[in-house]
Amino acid sequence: MTDKLIIFDTTLRDGEQSPGASMTRDEKVRIAKSLERLRVDVIEAGFPAASQGDFEAVQAVARAVKETTVCGLARALAQDIDRAGEALKEARRARIHTFIATSPIHMRQKLRMTPDQVLEHAVEAVKRARRFTDDVEFSPEDAGRSEEDFLCRILEAVIEAGATTLNIPDTVGYSVPEQFGATLRRLRERIPNADKAIFSVHCHNDLGLAVANSLAAVLNGARQVECTINGLGERAGNAALEEIVMAVITRKDVFPCHVDIDTREIVPCSKLVSNITGFPVQPNKAIVGANAFAHEAGIHQDGILKHRETYEIMRAEEVGWTANRMVLGKHSGRNAFKARLLELGVEFSSEAELNAVFQRFKDLADKKHEVFDEDLQALLTEVGVEAEDERVKLVALKVCSETGKVPCAQVTLRTERGEVYGAAEGSGAVDASFRAIEAVVATQSQLLLYSVNNITTGTDAQGEVTVRLEKGGRIVNGQGADTDIVIASAKAYINAVNKLLAPQKMHPQVPGNV
Repeated sequence: MTDKLIIFDTTLRDGEQSPGASMTRDEKVRIAKSLERLRVDVIEAGFPAASQGDFEAVQAVARAVKETTVCGLARALAQDIDRAGEALKEARRARIHTFIATSPIHMRQKLRMTPDQVLEHAVEAVKRARRFTDDVEFSPEDAGRSEEDFLCRILEAVIEAGATTLNIPDTVGYSVPEQFGATLRRLRERIPNADKAIFSVHCHNDLGLAVANSLAAVLNGARQVECTINGLGERAGNAALEEIVMAVITRKDVFPCHVDIDTREIVPCSKLVSNITGFPVQPNKAIVGANAFAHEAGIHQDGILKHRETYEIMRAEEVGWTANRMVLGKHSGRNAFKARLLELGVEFSSEAELNAVFQRFKDLADKKHEVFDEDLQALLTEVGVEAEDERVKLVALKVCSETGKVPCAQVTLRTERGEVYGAAEGSGAVDASFRAIEAVVATQSQLLLYSVNNITTGTDAQGEVTVRLEKGGRIVNGQGADTDIVIASAKAYINAVNKLLAPQKMHPQVPGNV
């Protein structure tokens, strides 16, 4: 028998700290249900003290998830811990994850606290968290740059106070595998009561070493890895869940542990997270990239045809890669539609909500004959976006693009002033559409990113557009999908505009991070 490696997913918390990746409460619930189907052990649902919206999202996930442990992050402050405890009150299995910085630069420059004060706060935080749950995790933020002697002192103290998991974060992605693994090993050897807690790691990818550092720690005794779907996360991201899991499964000869993940759910979960956040997966991304199991070189193709294992170390089907399955069409009824969404983990709170989404499905089915699961996920995301505070709505768009003439666009938007008309020229149909919209809304924002991806295959596929806008240091993502790529682009731009116009919630990164 091998040890179990606990998979702690922080897509909903650290993943959301990617600029522009904020998720709504309903989107977090959808992802949480997908993670539960994936059978992750712990879902870090958010930072309840960051905002009322984050509190409600953690609360909603705690209610929706039945089997997986739901975790809330909290600084080593009484009000943060109490807020997390309240948000997790209805969870079947709850964990509070509290943290405080321990590196000299963080203690001196950020916290303005002495090491003894930091240790005292850590111990009190763990004790307070134990009032709400027996499952308490502690992280010394920026452990990768902390002094080892102080780490031993504080970790020994928090174990004594009741911490059951010790997470060693490489907060700024500074570590390298051999050094990080050795640090983990020495901590386990030096701390007298180390056997009373599970050691965990949380690695950032600033040097592209998050997965390598995490696996080095596993080889040195870590039995929990904190990771995200698609490696999503602030700056360069976190260790990618799919890479950690498949490395442990594929190299059983190296790793003395096992995971309980249902690997067939990896690709569906990856696509859902990409769709909701608007962060496309690069084609050559390991495990979940479109080219991960593609072979073009003649020698490779010949080898694969003769014996798959010549060039493939795992089967595409094992991680959820299957042909797009056509499940619904324009002749499908409400019951078939509802049943398929239930299989995807989507439930409707009312018949009115079901009817609204079903009508959008029918409209889409009239445009494209075959409707795939990915189309349904994009449809749900779009309907969820419209359910939010929509200050601007697309009513009509007309675009003229002709060889030898300057493209132009005319747009009608519904705003608080009623229906407003705008027109503009541009270097192309999309550029003209964006300029026409901006002529009405006048956000004076800067376009940082315009990205187009096809949701499925075929010339009738929906195009999925991501637009990233920046204004005054605030960054938002907008998503839109349509069989007409220009309309999808306009929807994405308007979605981003609505986020800019909405009251700004405190970003999870503001109170602190791990």
